Amino acid sequence: MALKNTMKTMHMHLEALLKDLAKVEGGNKAAAQRVRTGSIKLAKIAKIFRKESVAAEKKGLMVKKPAAKKAPAKKKAPAAKKPVAKKKAPAKKKPVAKKKPAKKGRK
Repeated sequence: MALKNTMKTMHMHLEALLKDLAKVEGGNKAAAQRVRTGSIKLAKIAKIFRKESVAAEKKGLMVKKPAAKKAPAKKKAPAAKKPVAKKKAPAKKKPVAKKKPAKKGRK
């Protein structure tokens, strides 16, 4: 049950920090100091929470309850096969005119 107490303590510290943060926005210097010290305390409590939650998980105390069984989903009918599109024949290449060899002049 120590885990629940730690969670309550964390919740109380978070609420206090949120109230003081609202005051800090208004320019309250004392509230800023309380936020700084409160954040240090919250960090220490968070470390304790981590240790306790890991220990509780190892013991099996944090196991989720099994969810209520749902009705089995209806199976869908197999989709009809789509007709395969015919492939187009490759475009014919235009014939390229051959170059005639240059005639040699007479000397």
